[in-house]
Amino acid sequence: MNITPILKNIEAQVQELDGVPHHDQKLNEEEKSQSSKPEFSEQEVDLISRMYKLVGEKWSLIAGRIPGRTAEEIEKYWKLKEHRNSSRS
Repeated sequence: MNITPILKNIEAQVQELDGVPHHDQKLNEEEKSQSSKPEFSEQEVDLISRMYKLVGEKWSLIAGRIPGRTAEEIEKYWKLKEHRNSSRS
């Protein structure tokens, strides 16, 4: 059995994937982008709290009122805040 074509095929696939970030690299890039975001300002926290009281867990609606913030960021912040507050009780 001649494995040369198989090896060439594998080599071609590796070269194709070479420019694609691996799963671990993607996670590191996401972590870096999350950590590079500034902390929530006092005004943002106040707005999130007031909006949450009005609309509940409609994170995309809340995010629409805070430029530069995503629904996922706001939800994560809120869940961590709730967890911190509930663990203090």
